[in-house]
Amino acid sequence: MAKTGTTSQGLREAIERSGYYPALVAEAVEAAVGREPVVSFLVHQETTFDSNEVRRHATVLVLTGTRFIVSHTDEQSADSTAPAPYATTSTESVKLSRISSVVISRVVADPQSYSPGTLPREVVLTIGWGAVSRIDMEPASCGDPNCEADHGYTGSTTADDLSLRISEAGDGPETVRQTLEFAQALSEATAAAGR
Repeated sequence: MAKTGTTSQGLREAIERSGYYPALVAEAVEAAVGREPVVSFLVHQETTFDSNEVRRHATVLVLTGTRFIVSHTDEQSADSTAPAPYATTSTESVKLSRISSVVISRVVADPQSYSPGTLPREVVLTIGWGAVSRIDMEPASCGDPNCEADHGYTGSTTADDLSLRISEAGDGPETVRQTLEFAQALSEATAAAGR
């Protein structure tokens, strides 16, 4: 379930509607936002099944005039260090000028019949700002199957700080639309910050 909007009050209401520890999530997000006006936001709750346990995770994305704020909240089961279940929440505040990429991957059913404005069946929003990078390396080759020379290594670096998958089947068409709106607002804001 995701909610999007453009005001601080709307942000709090979306967090409360998600029903996932709303007081904890709202306090963490509001502390990170501070007094800055909210330009856009997206609240996404994900439920996963891990063995015999159901785990919930909430991600809140907030765009202000100068920053991108991401908050994660997770449930944890009781374990040897904690006798009762608990939750962890974290926030990160990133200057818009640090965001290096905003990627939207769209999955469209029946592409030969696609008409503009049709919502994708699924979207993946990936945002990179350099906090987490993945390096994929492999031995380089020259193309000669008989060559035994050492050609070193080749590889690629991928910024992979945040990735959210939203599907029409799991989250509903409105959530897909909201994700596209947030991604567009963030993309426009980062372009403006880079000028």
